[in-house]
Amino acid sequence: MSDPVEKSKEPAGRISLADAQARVDRWIEEVGVRYFSELTNLAQLVEEVGEVARILSRTHGDQSFKSGEEGLDLGDELADVLFVLICLANQNGVDLSEAFERNLEKKTSRDAQRHISNAKLESPPE
Repeated sequence: MSDPVEKSKEPAGRISLADAQARVDRWIEEVGVRYFSELTNLAQLVEEVGEVARILSRTHGDQSFKSGEEGLDLGDELADVLFVLICLANQNGVDLSEAFERNLEKKTSRDAQRHISNAKLESPPE
């Protein structure tokens, strides 16, 4: 019988948020022993976001890479952020699919005219 966590309704190579939450939970049980505390995961999240910031500040900002930093992978660092975020959601009983839908509805309602009317957004970013 196929594993429902491994199998997804998404196109090959893609998974839904619900699948990602289930896979992270299973990984924690099988490999990670247990979830780190929420405060440890919060610190991990901040650390991983800092690694994303390091890459972006060097590829799009004024800083240059230090020796040995050139091979940093933005996708991998974003996936690290997502993994820890999913851990925090799982630990706190948050269904990210539902939360994301609610959040997008909130933003759509709140910002229906806000961005269209923003003169700062009329020209492309530098």
